[in-house]
Amino acid sequence: MPAALISVVITTYNRPDALTAVVEACFAQDDLGFEIIIADDGSGDNTRQAVAALQARAPVPLRHVWQEDLGFRAARARNLGTLDAKGDYIIFLDGDCVPQRNFISQHRKLARCGYLVQGSRILLNEQATRRVLGQHLDLHALGAADKLAWRSSGALNKVMPLLLTLPDMGRARRRFTWRRIKSCNLAVWRADLDKVNGFDESFLGWGHEDADLVLRLFNAGVMRKEGAYATEVFHLWHRENPRDQASSNRAAVLQRAVDRTIMAVKGLRGSCQAGT
Repeated sequence: MPAALISVVITTYNRPDALTAVVEACFAQDDLGFEIIIADDGSGDNTRQAVAALQARAPVPLRHVWQEDLGFRAARARNLGTLDAKGDYIIFLDGDCVPQRNFISQHRKLARCGYLVQGSRILLNEQATRRVLGQHLDLHALGAADKLAWRSSGALNKVMPLLLTLPDMGRARRRFTWRRIKSCNLAVWRADLDKVNGFDESFLGWGHEDADLVLRLFNAGVMRKEGAYATEVFHLWHRENPRDQASSNRAAVLQRAVDRTIMAVKGLRGSCQAGT
């Protein structure tokens, strides 16, 4: 893609230490042609103060959009971030996923019209996460030997994608698959988000709003590229979110696969008629 502005929409909820680590890693990117929008799902004053401190030293534009805490509403938070974004290409990143230094430049290399890019992640365990946040460890400073040692100790769930970067070959997928859909590291053209009315805010509670988006994009003709071995982030450990509504959310997505649904019921442009 040309040297155009990328918008990084970072979702967060009451975890300012992790958010700070993520945003500081964004500040250290080797490509600064991007802006940051913190999409806040109702955090308190501690997060507001952390964002203000980050804004004071930000090398790129950084804005904060916030919504009232009415439970898990990540879809709406991401839509608010999208509406505030000025870039033509949007990377959705979670506030507990620390990017490598070449995260933006690798996403820029993989960007292609008509495709979304599903990024990849490396899981840190609880002990490693406490060490990273408590000691303010710079994950970028880990050498190959350090990464192998962390993998050997169980601190990381995998290591090869951190040691090997593969070129943009064989990444495109023309068939839909449910595997590895994660909105914690997902890049989509803004025009394609407009086609499907963004994330569907009718999905309440944890789960499957990301699969719903990728499915509807596929139904609208947007294909997928895999970002593994190029766009890895370090996913900081956290307790699992309550999944009370996961089953009903999954059932809704499966029905949309049958119906070939494209438009979000409630999304970027508010409420729309479901269907194509």
